[in-house]
Amino acid sequence: MADNLSLTAEQTEKILQFQDLTGIEDISVCRDVLQRHAWDLEVSVQDQLNMREGRPSVFVSDTDIPAVVNDHSAQHVFFSPPHGSNARGIRGLFRYVVSLVLQLCYSTVTRLLQFAFRLVQPDPRRYVIDPVSDVLSFIHLYEERYGPDHPVFYQGTYSQALNDAKQELRFLLVYLHCEEHEDTAKFCRCTLPHPEVINYINTNMLFWACSVTTSEGYRVSQALRENGYPFLAVVVLHDGRMTVVGRLEGPAEPNALITRLQTIVSENEVALIAARAERVERSFNQTLRQQQDQAYLESLRADQEKERQRCEEKERREGEARQQKERELEEQCRREEIQRQKIEYQMHIPDEPPADHPEAVHIVIKLPDGMRLERRFLQSHSLEAVFYYVFCHPASPDTFEIATNFPKRVLNCAPQGEGSHSQTFKEAGLRCREVLFVYDLEA
Repeated sequence: MADNLSLTAEQTEKILQFQDLTGIEDISVCRDVLQRHAWDLEVSVQDQLNMREGRPSVFVSDTDIPAVVNDHSAQHVFFSPPHGSNARGIRGLFRYVVSLVLQLCYSTVTRLLQFAFRLVQPDPRRYVIDPVSDVLSFIHLYEERYGPDHPVFYQGTYSQALNDAKQELRFLLVYLHCEEHEDTAKFCRCTLPHPEVINYINTNMLFWACSVTTSEGYRVSQALRENGYPFLAVVVLHDGRMTVVGRLEGPAEPNALITRLQTIVSENEVALIAARAERVERSFNQTLRQQQDQAYLESLRADQEKERQRCEEKERREGEARQQKERELEEQCRREEIQRQKIEYQMHIPDEPPADHPEAVHIVIKLPDGMRLERRFLQSHSLEAVFYYVFCHPASPDTFEIATNFPKRVLNCAPQGEGSHSQTFKEAGLRCREVLFVYDLEA
């Protein structure tokens, strides 16, 4: 339930699409397949279609072969006597037991002789050169001899089938084919082609088969140690390891085969359920860790962004403070320069002539703040004199211009520097009594 709640809307939509495309009703299986393929819907569907056609998963390889536990004490073993034997009555049962003992003794002696012979001349089937070719060749020969009606053969090596069964958390049914055995033909013509057998195997498990006369089939037969034919083994993930949980040796009718397979599946379904639950929990924990890591990274990025903004704000304030300090310093230097100039320009202000001087010009000066200044100059004085007079007054603005009232005319009275000639009052047309206005250029 917790895992379902952790799914995003996009993941839920992909699960529903995967169900529609593959026909798998179990949501846990759909989610597990999608999770193993990083929620890539196209790859997941293609992989599932490959499995239905008996092809190996696109992710399996022979490089990582799962170890198979073959513990006879923990297996369901079903043994059917050959059809030729007559086990009815006590006498028949006695003959069957004697025949079985003789067969086991014969099998043991034969194995010992084969072992001794192989020490001198090794069996060429021990050397597996092209296992995929062995499997595909067997499938081709099987269909030529017994027809196309059979469960879907896995078209890959035994190791690939084990890997796929482990990854898909499915049962793997292994069939070892021995053409020389007397019961093989009937089993392949009557039991395997039966519709209910085909439907049950295709629905519940992967089906891998090979002939023991090939190198790949011989290798698997040596690993599973079969004692009779036809031979079937059921392998499933149990306690984290691929384990042989059932063995079916000897001929079997379709209904009997299905019943035995159902018994094995029902007894071991719990192991698959536990494996699926463990995988779901592991996936949930992994998703939770990813979400926590993502949240941590987002929080870290947010903190870093806040720290960056704080540093930028600090640098901005420090920059503004430096600029303000520089402006204040410049303003202080400018005011000190103006004070120095006012002291210097005091010496350039001529003495005020008497009121009855014939060339006296009475000047009324109005400052921007409304203050009224009055001063007399001579007509021969330079206009710079009135500039010096206004500039040195404490109420005067730092930068200004002086103009007449009407018509308004700005007087060129600012100092022009050494060697330059400035107009006199007479040349500027200022005589007797004049009113001048001071305009602050910084206002």
